[in-house]
Amino acid sequence: MDSFLAPGPGPYLLTHSVGCLPRAARGALEAGFLQPWIERGGNAWPDWLARIEEFRAALAALFGGAASEYCAQTNLSSALTKVLAALPPSPRRVLLAAEDSFPSLGFVLGHARNSELRLMPRAQSPDDLDSWSKALTDDVRVAMVTHVHSNTGRVAPVADIAKVCRDRGIVCIVDVAQSAGILPLQFPGLGADIVLGSCIKWLCGGPGAGFLWIRPELNAQLEPVDVGWFSHAEPFEMDIHHFEYAADARRFWGGTPSVAPYVVAAASLRYLREVGVETIRAHNRRLVQTFTESLPAAWRTRLPAHATGGTLCVALGADFDGVTAALRTIGAQFDARGDVIRVSFHACNTEDDALRVARAWRGER
Repeated sequence: MDSFLAPGPGPYLLTHSVGCLPRAARGALEAGFLQPWIERGGNAWPDWLARIEEFRAALAALFGGAASEYCAQTNLSSALTKVLAALPPSPRRVLLAAEDSFPSLGFVLGHARNSELRLMPRAQSPDDLDSWSKALTDDVRVAMVTHVHSNTGRVAPVADIAKVCRDRGIVCIVDVAQSAGILPLQFPGLGADIVLGSCIKWLCGGPGAGFLWIRPELNAQLEPVDVGWFSHAEPFEMDIHHFEYAADARRFWGGTPSVAPYVVAAASLRYLREVGVETIRAHNRRLVQTFTESLPAAWRTRLPAHATGGTLCVALGADFDGVTAALRTIGAQFDARGDVIRVSFHACNTEDDALRVARAWRGER
């Protein structure tokens, strides 16, 4: 808990939205971004670009592969837009995603040129391999697979889905926004073609520090349309008559990059790797168990029976106003989608947090 600058006064349960800031990241922003700016002004760029390389290296250290397989992005939606436009031509037009996918990604898929968005209905559970296998028909060009769904916490079997895609010649793109940092992940081992992620949630890196990972064998086949001088093999060549894609994932980078988000995120990634995602996952499970066992039996039967990422998504129905009001009395920070309350325990939380939330949930002070 002391390693984070957690907002008070009550338990912070919003990691699924914005993770708490690690103390180490605050100092990194001053040293890695502000101080070079103060001291060197426009000559700070070598330092700043080195910090972005550290971000790529930190991603590789945490999720596997080489740093060259990662490209910094502003967010998942922008990254997905670039990826779809870069794919080689294909007679297949269907872009497949689950209806429970994050809407922003659905908007991107729905506006992709020369394509047709097809959504798997909510009734077909996105954590069911058979549902995906039936939906991955011969006209599907791209499968957009959400690893952990933000509205339900359901975990999709991404490695198995990716294998079906690979066997059927379908491009598999995986969204790890709600799983990176809480579920142990090695991107090369997933079997996906492309992985899209963000550091804002369980990675505690703040907004603006998104990323994409590309399977090395696929990278050379992709030609992004949304390019800029940092997509160039030699960004400082400065010849308007000559453009050559960067050999690695940087071809998806674009124009002049942001810097501060990646300085913050790199420090957070290093901290989380030091602690260990497996350790954080185990801590999350312990606090969920503490919370669950402190509830009356009638409530325990209403908690999700399926496997979840790190977030408890509980439909409160008629109890919504009472439970949420009780949580606010202890200063708990949480959110809801409709009548579904979302509660996340991370490394910034303690067993006392879980017990306080349970007492408030029961209507006790």
